[in-house]
Amino acid sequence: MHPEVLEKCQKARLAAADLASTSTSLKNEFLLALAEMLRENSPEIIEANKIDLENLKKNKGYSKAFHDRLLLTKERIDQMAEGLRDIASLEDPIGEVIKMWKRPNGLQIGQIRVPMGVVAIIYEARPNVTIDAAGLALKAGNAVVLRGSSEAINSNKALVAVIKSCVRRYILPDGSVGLIEETDRAAAADLMRANQYLDLLIPRGGASLIRAVVENATVPVIETGVGNCHVYIDQGAEPDMAVEIAVNAKIHRPGVCNAAETILVHSDAAPLVMKNLIEKLLHAGVEIRGCPKTRSYSSVVKEADESDWETEYLDLIVAVKVVNSFDEAVNHINRYGTGHSEAIVTCDYSRSREFLNRIDAAAVYVNASTRFTDGAEFGLGAEMGISTQKLHVRGPMGLQALTSIKYIIYGDGQIRQ
Repeated sequence: MHPEVLEKCQKARLAAADLASTSTSLKNEFLLALAEMLRENSPEIIEANKIDLENLKKNKGYSKAFHDRLLLTKERIDQMAEGLRDIASLEDPIGEVIKMWKRPNGLQIGQIRVPMGVVAIIYEARPNVTIDAAGLALKAGNAVVLRGSSEAINSNKALVAVIKSCVRRYILPDGSVGLIEETDRAAAADLMRANQYLDLLIPRGGASLIRAVVENATVPVIETGVGNCHVYIDQGAEPDMAVEIAVNAKIHRPGVCNAAETILVHSDAAPLVMKNLIEKLLHAGVEIRGCPKTRSYSSVVKEADESDWETEYLDLIVAVKVVNSFDEAVNHINRYGTGHSEAIVTCDYSRSREFLNRIDAAAVYVNASTRFTDGAEFGLGAEMGISTQKLHVRGPMGLQALTSIKYIIYGDGQIRQ
């Protein structure tokens, strides 16, 4: 195992034992202080981020969406600080008695919520994840090992330096938050196999990263993030609302996993919405790839092929298809979707209920943009990622997602016969 990975995993395992019994008041004081320290150190953080951005320019293949994910501004740092304050305001899940019951033999059996232990996260060029992951992990009594991408290494170092300064101020264990600074892929591979030290590994990024972690890790993994999300405009949908929702879902932040990648339009709704939809998407700089019926509304629309229906673009590109029925829309989503976020725009209540029941995804919307699938928007303070699997947790992962349960049993001398 790489020496740095081994050292930081060992420190995290030692720290986890102390963090599990850290008081709620101390954890909240730490989070609030860290929020202020982030704001105070924002100039230094932004300077470090500028180095990463300059290095990115040397890579001619990067997209605007990738640049946007990497970029840190004062406003974004303020948002990260606000997220920490939100986490501090949330009820501490540790020690919560989930339920208790009494057996006929007199044993009192209960379930309480306990920390997961040591949580690791491997993520791409999203420096905000560094703060979100540290804040959530520590509030839930866990140590965290961070492994960001090489593109964000200077930003992450600056952020973790602030975190470690706050850790020392509040006399939390030294290994509470560790950043793997070695950017070689071999170090990431070692982290994936650190079963002796890690209790949970979360990959957060594009499809290739998540696939690599799922296929190579021996540490338990929660699969997150890949978002081939759809907005379906049903027949009878209010045209203006339908266009606004679909456009927002695509362009608000196209480089994130809850952005819409495909817009489906019922054939009866197409004459009422398609012209306006195409016009607004093009005005926003979106490249449209459409089916033959979609292309009949504009010569600018490019021809879509099979790969477009299954692609998470993470860019200003969208696939648009006219469907002949509600069933065709549902079948398309369940075939090509990744279980992330799906939306219907409709005025038919029974149709909305059927959509909610038949679509297999972590978050299913009626008359709202998929862009709301987010820990902060759901009132979770922040998120470790958005789980698209069904074991343990699903959807935005907040504090409870970073906990496990423990059975506690009270007796008065019972022995098993």
